[in-house]
Amino acid sequence: MDKTDERLIATLRHDARASLSDLALRLGLSRTTVRARIDRLQQRGDILGFTVVLKADTLHDPVRGLMMIGIEGRGAARITRQLHGMAEVRAIHSTNGRWDLIVELGTETLEALDQALARIRTLDGVSTSETSLLLSTRKSA
Repeated sequence: MDKTDERLIATLRHDARASLSDLALRLGLSRTTVRARIDRLQQRGDILGFTVVLKADTLHDPVRGLMMIGIEGRGAARITRQLHGMAEVRAIHSTNGRWDLIVELGTETLEALDQALARIRTLDGVSTSETSLLLSTRKSA
């Protein structure tokens, strides 16, 4: 993937409904070149599909947070399985550095988030945690 492909993908992320003519104009390319590049990116599996983001999608989970979790011993796999079963958990990331896991949480209320945090903190093997509320999102994949 070259710089032109990266610019094309960035433009599509901003507006996946843009016409080939609009994309070509924005990128300073021919319409044929844009079509060929999109086709190649799809065939290689770099672009898996296009999507629509609805207003309602952004209203889901009005309370969101990131919980960094420190785990004692070798309990990461077990704790990850337990987290998978929690409705409030949106994503689980393993990481390096101070924290063993970073968990994305989403709830309807602060009280529900607080309850989820309390349940996670009581899981056997969770030694420490820190949570940050997500106040706004400027860009989302």
